[in-house]
Amino acid sequence: MNDIKQTIAKNISELRKAHKFTQAELAERLNYSDKAVSKWERAESIPDVMMLQQIASMFGVTVDYLLTSEHVAKDHKAETSKAVRRNRLIISLLSVSLVFLIVTIAYVTLGLVIKPLFGSLWTLYIYALPVATIVAIVFNAIWGRRKWTFVLVTVLMWSVLLVIYIACMPINNVWPIFLIGIPGQLIILLWSGLRK
Repeated sequence: MNDIKQTIAKNISELRKAHKFTQAELAERLNYSDKAVSKWERAESIPDVMMLQQIASMFGVTVDYLLTSEHVAKDHKAETSKAVRRNRLIISLLSVSLVFLIVTIAYVTLGLVIKPLFGSLWTLYIYALPVATIVAIVFNAIWGRRKWTFVLVTVLMWSVLLVIYIACMPINNVWPIFLIGIPGQLIILLWSGLRK
């Protein structure tokens, strides 16, 4: 039994390090405590079968991989993992780009139909910023890292304030709308300091 504990501990530790996760980041992704991950890696305990399956899926390996000490295709797994991360990034960027493609189609179409308004249609791109940021937040929540969530929420907050500013430009003295961003930014910074 100690051999299997040692093997699982070694494999989890190696996979975690290969993916550049801290124990806390791995624990967060698995909805476990970092103490549990630490115990697994010290071979003091082993994850249950369902958790082994979840760990294997996360790292793109089989449960058998976690249970065996000899791995023939180690380099292949690392390459596969990099390819998966690369594909996820490309899918996320394609989705965000799709928002701007739709805005560009609307810009061109409306510009051809309503020529006098063509000059003011550039604001469509400003209005697309919060939408694109929300798309990026969704994909980051699925595949990304927690620290990027705070960056994206910051971009969302400031882009929403910019949209409000642009929409209210005909009204005098709307610049104070950006003052809302100061406590908002402070809240985001404090929120990023919370630990699970």
